[in-house]
Amino acid sequence: MRILITGGYGLVGRAFEGNIIEGHEIIRFKSTDCDLRDFYHTYAKFKEIGEIDCIIHLAANVGGLFKNMREKVAMIEDNLLINYNVLRCSHLCEVQNVVSCLSTCIFPDKVQYPINEDMLMNGPPHTSNEGYAYVKRMIEVQSKAYREQFGRNYYCVIPTNIYGEWDNFNLEDSHVIPGLIHKCYLAKKNEEKFIVRGSGKPLRQFIYSRDLAELIMWTIKNYTDGSPIILSVGEDEEVSIGDIARMIADEFDYREMMDFDESFSDGQFKKTADNSRLMGMIGEYKFTPIQEGIKKSVKWFIENYESVRK
Repeated sequence: MRILITGGYGLVGRAFEGNIIEGHEIIRFKSTDCDLRDFYHTYAKFKEIGEIDCIIHLAANVGGLFKNMREKVAMIEDNLLINYNVLRCSHLCEVQNVVSCLSTCIFPDKVQYPINEDMLMNGPPHTSNEGYAYVKRMIEVQSKAYREQFGRNYYCVIPTNIYGEWDNFNLEDSHVIPGLIHKCYLAKKNEEKFIVRGSGKPLRQFIYSRDLAELIMWTIKNYTDGSPIILSVGEDEEVSIGDIARMIADEFDYREMMDFDESFSDGQFKKTADNSRLMGMIGEYKFTPIQEGIKKSVKWFIENYESVRK
């Protein structure tokens, strides 16, 4: 297959490598190659690329809890434009297959756990990320419309919290694991306390970026349902933010200097996702254990500190 990956140089895009993409031609571009917020620029780029068998749509304006709270307008407007343009241009260029990436953070705030794919629209999302969440819900609506009206195979996957190499390690705008890795690195370097924002009590399911890339490729080859599908570790692998921080501190041999600042918001307490649809179809899959994934991520961050996104 000839596969285009939007956001191809980001956390998940970079994970499409090696045996995951063996036998396929992969085309990647980043924001400096094509501003996906601009329809005419996007359409021209798609036409320039030529025939495409499948698009893996990963590009988005993303960030952690505090960026979502601080930049609500940008999260709405940038992602509305990106998603509309990618799907519209895919259709105009006769691309039959598009898989778009959602997030469990877009599910309703008040819901019975574990959440499953049928609950996506069953109420408002948590107020901390409502702008991003509503826009991400809309790409599922848009994908469904293209399936029903034009017979396109446009569908969405829903990963839990993603982490790994090539992440954004910015101290203010990153997600929790890369943010904590960078903070701990600097704390040890400067011989300061390693401060974790919030109580550390909220629970999350984390998926290693390479695992997610493998599972997305599996859906491209095997998934024909069309409805969204959760790509996640199981409920029994849910872990607290505090435990994640401790694992990171242990990698730096700095746990005795860790503390929590409970003046900061915890955000949503839990987002427990049910991966039974995935596991019922794929049978067995060996997810990367969280301790192993964090070890790899910390090692990569230290080795590439000068060039990482930060």
